[in-house]
Amino acid sequence: MNRHKLHASIEGSSRFTFAKSGGPGGQNVNKVNTKVHIFIPIDSVLGLTEREKQQVCAKLKSSINSNNEFFTVVQEERSQERNRAIALKLIEEKIAQAAYIKPKRKRTKPSLKAKERRLQNKKRHSNIKKLRREKF
Repeated sequence: MNRHKLHASIEGSSRFTFAKSGGPGGQNVNKVNTKVHIFIPIDSVLGLTEREKQQVCAKLKSSINSNNEFFTVVQEERSQERNRAIALKLIEEKIAQAAYIKPKRKRTKPSLKAKERRLQNKKRHSNIKKLRREKF
């Protein structure tokens, strides 16, 4: 995944709508549209391989609307501009997190020392259990 391409494509192809936000803000809440809805078409997200796109769509299917767009809503701040910046950052992080493909584990064999330690621990544990037994 190319993080720089991802950021540029999200910033360039995102569409915003605004609405009145709830929460603190006094009289300002009733007058100013500070809630931000951000929409980004899935096809316009660059910097992801086809496999990563499929994984993102599967993981974020609840954040994809009927127009095949990623979306999120932000109303944390009282300022529309700050909410817009938070929305861009949030959706980029969501996509990057969902696109991460965990590398496969490489099997390794335990070292000779590790095998010896394991056997010594087994013997020690066995001796402890032997000492607990009642002798007739």
